[in-house]
Amino acid sequence: MPKQRQGTPVSMLARQLKILDAFDAGTAFLTLSEIAERSGLPMTTTHRLVGELVEERMLERLPDRSYQLGLRLWELAARTPRAMGLREIAAPMVQLVQNQVRQHTQLGVEGGYDVVYLDRASRPDAVVNATIVGGRISLGASAIGHVLLADRPREFLAEVVASGIRRYTDSTPQTLADLVRVVQRVRQVGYAVAEGFVHPDARGMAAPICGPDGRVLAGLGVVVPSGGPVDMRIVELLRKAARGVSQQMRAAYIDPDHPHALPGAKFRVLINSSKSSMEYFADVQGDAADGVNSPEH
Repeated sequence: MPKQRQGTPVSMLARQLKILDAFDAGTAFLTLSEIAERSGLPMTTTHRLVGELVEERMLERLPDRSYQLGLRLWELAARTPRAMGLREIAAPMVQLVQNQVRQHTQLGVEGGYDVVYLDRASRPDAVVNATIVGGRISLGASAIGHVLLADRPREFLAEVVASGIRRYTDSTPQTLADLVRVVQRVRQVGYAVAEGFVHPDARGMAAPICGPDGRVLAGLGVVVPSGGPVDMRIVELLRKAARGVSQQMRAAYIDPDHPHALPGAKFRVLINSSKSSMEYFADVQGDAADGVNSPEH
């Protein structure tokens, strides 16, 4: 029987999501039995739902009869303004920071009680870094998480602690008092430094990116070797780059009918491209609204 949620059977969509959630960075390829075990669903249910997900291109079946996440999931994610749209807008600043710091530069947003990492640039000889694109780390353990938490009330910080913050090192915040102390420091200085919170050899640093409403939307961060004084040049670089992304976000979300709206304003929550490209997208949308077929490539 499906698990009960407040007296209601788990929906078909919820069960399909359990199957998709069975895949992570460490288990990108799973057999049917492994999917059933990780999702907690009966084998017969798993077999039926996996078949439907393959048919809809949400999963792909490999020659060895294992499965991987399907390309259609990426297609849908690429049309998500909060994720891929932000990643498009922030990409030039991520690269600008990486070109100067030459370690790891990353972009993250809040996903429940975790940071979800949308982008990362790295060098082969950089210090150890535990994050991957699409991966998660607790808000309480990450420098990016700390700038995201700086905009949240104490009650939410308590929820993060109650959800469980993985103890990566002896320095990882574990108690509400630990987390409150870290977040208060971020509020005072406007940036975060997480010294050895995820790995003893690594220092996370981050600055907040604000959305059109002025609230913290994301964090732009770096991971550099730990030890020694904090390099304030990196801090100022991060803060300047984050402000630049914030300005771009305001421009992206401006009303398309506003007199200061840039060409293709309606698409700027998803696309960051040349002026001529944005004009093209705006023209295609206009043609579609008039019932004219969009040109094909």
